[in-house]
Amino acid sequence: MRKQKGFTLIELLIVVAIILIIAAIAIPNLLRSRMSANEASAVGAMRTYNTAQFTYSSTYPTIGFATAFTQLGPPAGSTAPSSTASGLVDNVLGAAAPIKAGYSFTLNTPSSGAYSINSGPQVPGSTGIRYFYTDNSGVIRYNTTAAAGSGDSPL
Repeated sequence: MRKQKGFTLIELLIVVAIILIIAAIAIPNLLRSRMSANEASAVGAMRTYNTAQFTYSSTYPTIGFATAFTQLGPPAGSTAPSSTASGLVDNVLGAAAPIKAGYSFTLNTPSSGAYSINSGPQVPGSTGIRYFYTDNSGVIRYNTTAAAGSGDSPL
């Protein structure tokens, strides 16, 4: 009788089935972890914007709060910081329409003494679930179904 070397087809199918079962368990957890990381990044960006807005308004008291994200962004080249590019946030957050970690940000300035920032997932349910809002009170609020506002729950 000859001794066979290698695996049988049944053994290989069992191994593939086990790998598929493990992948089916692991992939949803990985996606949830990624959404949580994106949301944490968005909250961090909102905190950065709050700090930058208060620094901007105290540095340029005649202007008040910044009316565009580019005013908080870095100056071009070796130019000194100014009210049009104060260098308080990095290139990503200082863009005209910032997008970071699957979240987009919008700035509203109804007056020089107030501002509000909204943030929402680019693909709801995929890049994140919660929507965020902050204003000159410094409180970050969230909503899970629609754009957050001043009446929503604080973090």
